Amino acid sequence: MITRFDLDELVRLAQNADAVVSVECGVGETLVEDAVLLRVYGAGRKLPEQALTRAIHLATSRSIEQDPKYSIRLLVDIAIRALSPAVNDPTTAVQALDQIEDLLRRLGRRQLDAGYARDSDGTIRVTFPVPTWRDYLALSFDEIRQYGATSIQVGRRLRAALVGLSGTIAVGDRRAAVQEYLDHLNLGIGRSSFDDQDRAAALQEDRQGLGLSRRPTASESLPIEPQKVHSVPES
Repeated sequence: MITRFDLDELVRLAQNADAVVSVECGVGETLVEDAVLLRVYGAGRKLPEQALTRAIHLATSRSIEQDPKYSIRLLVDIAIRALSPAVNDPTTAVQALDQIEDLLRRLGRRQLDAGYARDSDGTIRVTFPVPTWRDYLALSFDEIRQYGATSIQVGRRLRAALVGLSGTIAVGDRRAAVQEYLDHLNLGIGRSSFDDQDRAAALQEDRQGLGLSRRPTASESLPIEPQKVHSVPES
């Protein structure tokens, strides 16, 4: 399994040969026999394969060093395991969503889709596959939404996470992707087997799942932009 790329070494090898190295496998992928690891373009001479392959680090399990998806994957696994009929623990799924939302808020402020490395002259020398913002959303929410489709508690916490992300993500296309997920959640609740009262409850946002519904307050109708005091991440 690929755990990380030595990008500095790949850039050095490509620059020395005036080439571009395209990494074909992503971090976190399991290698199968005869899989293409790299493609080299524009080289005046053949690059040493042993040196190229040494720059791709393998292990028997994933790590979070260059694979932020792995942290989310672990949290999602906890959530869907808790939502299985054998466990039936939606509160644990809600707690996993607390951490998933926090990770997504941090990721939403970062450049995610670069997928390239440059040499000292600014020339692109290495390209590699990276997850998009939509990939992160799908990983974070799809399975929890599906496994938690009959849980009002999970639906409310999912809604709170999506509404929170929509309000904090500044990049327009990322915010639009979050809104699409919120619309999808609404559609699923509308088609659910809930009765009218449960459906209305599921359509509320609640960061605790069940316990503190988010309703508009009188101050929200004031035409004055309020001062916002944000939480400070722990160091």
